[in-house]
Amino acid sequence: MSGAPRVNKSMHVNESKSRSILGLAGNKALGPISGQKPVSKTSKKIDMSPEKGSVGGKNQGVAASSPPFRSSGVPSILRRQVSLNASCSSDASTDSFQSRASTGRIYRSSSNSRGRRLLASKTKVVVIDSSSEVSSDDLQTKKRCAWVTSSSDQSYAVFHDEEWGVPVHDDKKLFELLVLSGALSELTWPAILNKRHLFREVFADFDPTIVEKFNEKKLVGPGSAASSLLSELKLRAIVENARQMSKVIDEFGSFDKYIWSFVNYKPIISRFRYPRQIPVKTPKADVISKDLIRRGFRCVGPTVIYSFMQVAGITNDHLCTCFRFHECTAIAESEEVKVKEDEEKTDEGMQSCICNGIEDLNFASG
Repeated sequence: MSGAPRVNKSMHVNESKSRSILGLAGNKALGPISGQKPVSKTSKKIDMSPEKGSVGGKNQGVAASSPPFRSSGVPSILRRQVSLNASCSSDASTDSFQSRASTGRIYRSSSNSRGRRLLASKTKVVVIDSSSEVSSDDLQTKKRCAWVTSSSDQSYAVFHDEEWGVPVHDDKKLFELLVLSGALSELTWPAILNKRHLFREVFADFDPTIVEKFNEKKLVGPGSAASSLLSELKLRAIVENARQMSKVIDEFGSFDKYIWSFVNYKPIISRFRYPRQIPVKTPKADVISKDLIRRGFRCVGPTVIYSFMQVAGITNDHLCTCFRFHECTAIAESEEVKVKEDEEKTDEGMQSCICNGIEDLNFASG
């Protein structure tokens, strides 16, 4: 009587062999079971012996005696899938490394990485305008205003550290800062500072008595260096402001006395903590702007004047967390003490002159 063939234990042995190797395509990738050679009873006895097929005398099947993986017995599609799986695993680990590297959260204890960190932290000196030297460590260690970062133009960082917010009392310097502040409507501070030597060359080192005599050819003539810096409107305003500044100097003795009289000869200390607190203009800047316009100055709106007040130290807008805030404050206080000493000396001189005059009168009457 015919029927379904018996499945003997040797078939189970072959099945366990085929399942000992799993790929992306499953057990079917290893081919049908019928293609495997039957295992004889003798081999079964050997495989099931306690020495090779069991652990501690307990029967564990034939998993321990499964044959090693051979690429010749595996279809090509399985080899490609296994290779793809390995490459994906490698890419995943690389992506994970890169994602951690972008956040700066990789910690290594090897001596090579420590050496690279030490090498990167060495001082790098950069020469700016052949006169100033700034190290990258200084840019990172000192606490500055939030708008000056390690990626900022180094000429801008030097300008912040040495000039911005320092009280200025020289008329030529004040005229220069007024011109540069007006140029902010067309250029940024880094661009202005990189062209500063051209500004000084074109405008005769910002001497108002020379600039006020500039003619049309000097400003906008063919091949004029001034036309490469600013628009024609700004250039004409600079010349006109030089003329009006000379008039102010004749009236007040100096532009310094005129401009500082608006703040009672003392800088305004803002004590801002965050950049968002710093305004673009103030009522004081509006008052100065209106008086300058009344005197004939051009392109001196409240925003331009407030930028001028900041850079000229008329107002100290360094953030209170910036190291320059305290330095500029100390400079202003020292200048205030010096002014008081000069006033006291002047008063003493006047009193001595008065006393000497009285003595002379008494002597003459006697």
